[in-house]
Amino acid sequence: MKRFHVHVNVRNLDASIGFYSQLFGSGPSVLKPDYAKWILDDPRLNFAISQRERAAGVDHLGLQADNAAELAEIGARLTAADAFRLAETGTTCCYAKSDKYWAEDPQGVRWESFFTHAAATTYSAPTDAAACCTPASKTAAALTTACCGPSASSNARCG
Repeated sequence: MKRFHVHVNVRNLDASIGFYSQLFGSGPSVLKPDYAKWILDDPRLNFAISQRERAAGVDHLGLQADNAAELAEIGARLTAADAFRLAETGTTCCYAKSDKYWAEDPQGVRWESFFTHAAATTYSAPTDAAACCTPASKTAAALTTACCGPSASSNARCG
């Protein structure tokens, strides 16, 4: 069963943790100096916030798959919708090691679909700029690591 995912960029992490903990009726499942995540069953939601060098607000939406087969099914639907932008395998992002598909809806809203294999000790892994900063392709999966998706403002990879 899939879980809906929302990632919000915040200006003040502590204030936001207080607000969302009250809203959800529990503290975060994952808490880092620049990041917090709630895994909720009612509603079935993976809600993450981070204080990064990005504008405050919704960063992206997504679907969290429970296994590789569910992720492949989502990837096929994204390709059929002509929304597919990037595949990442074994990436480290948001304190997790995952395989991902990134897409954009017709309005340019970024969608991250992912299957997480394990926790990570860093927000993201170091990347090779040449490998990371390549154009996204609608027809071929760009298999890379640790870039945390395409830029919200362009088809370039480093966001």
